[in-house]
Amino acid sequence: MKIEKFVVKNGKKLRCGYTTGACAAAASKAAAYMLFHGNVPETVVIDTPKGWPLTLDVEAPKKGDGWAECGVRKDAGDDPDVTHGMRVFARAEKTDAGCIMLAAGEGVGTVTRPGLSVEPGEPAINPVPRAMIIKEVMKVLPEGAGIKITLSIPGGEEVAKNTFNPRLGIEGGLSIIGTTGIVEPMSMEALKDAMALELSMMASQGQKKAVLTPGNYGKNYALKIGVDESMIVSYGNFLGFMLEKAVEYGFEKIWLIGDMGKLIKVAAGIFNTAGRIADARAEIMAAYGAHFGADRDAVDKILLSATTEEAMEIMEKSGVDTGEFCRFVARRIADKCAWYAGGRLKVDVDLISQKRGLLARIRGDEKW
Repeated sequence: MKIEKFVVKNGKKLRCGYTTGACAAAASKAAAYMLFHGNVPETVVIDTPKGWPLTLDVEAPKKGDGWAECGVRKDAGDDPDVTHGMRVFARAEKTDAGCIMLAAGEGVGTVTRPGLSVEPGEPAINPVPRAMIIKEVMKVLPEGAGIKITLSIPGGEEVAKNTFNPRLGIEGGLSIIGTTGIVEPMSMEALKDAMALELSMMASQGQKKAVLTPGNYGKNYALKIGVDESMIVSYGNFLGFMLEKAVEYGFEKIWLIGDMGKLIKVAAGIFNTAGRIADARAEIMAAYGAHFGADRDAVDKILLSATTEEAMEIMEKSGVDTGEFCRFVARRIADKCAWYAGGRLKVDVDLISQKRGLLARIRGDEKW
């Protein structure tokens, strides 16, 4: 069943969905009910940490001697979630253990490295979904009965290749996740949590240095110049957030690699670089251009420029030494980041351009 709950983002009304954790809890409850009570439910009702009860359809029920299985289909609402439409299955089996045991089946990953909220060797079922599953199964489990729940997501191993899981050391499939049970379309918090998790994993392995890039261009450049991929974390627009996390996790040094179009904002102390929040590229370029001698006509043209590359070309025509200009910008970026981190991080910067390559580098003597 679809959730008829909506949020408004960027002026658009978007429908909410429910997480793989909610699906796992619902499928587990339905399978346990079938196992001990015989009836096959068409729907199952669960609570969510969000406070919204969910009524979800039960699919593909099966029952045999000492076991029962069924699935619940993931609905991500209007969120572009790679797991949308996939089915989460739970197979319930009677045991003599007198408790609820959880296991990973086909398409559900296993944690292999420390630093996550789940210990190595355990199924990749995060704490909140785990608690949801146990709570819902307990509602239908006879007193003193034991049960083993094996969760599976057909096709999950292939889909997981397009998620953070391989980088996090989660092998064999997807994670059962979700902190509220509800998928909020275009959730920035979920994205930030995923990025912070990468830093957390690195810190758990004793790493004290990280390379931060806004996106794929910076990452590809870093790989091209020989940076180990395991050190690279993309921060999107949330540089300030990631600097805070780097300090929190005990990092000592950050190497920031990014395009002038993104990093010029950081030079002016803007640490959420989303265009809707702070698209001040032309204004910053104009101010710095004037500092390096651009005349009034050039400054006016820079203010009307569509890209930082266009602004650079205008400066060059007006006689500005763009090499000196870029070094100035890179130094300001490094200084602003160090200031934002309270002086607790050393910050190196590679300022790059898709057209010109490396524009400027600010780096200490220590090798990466």
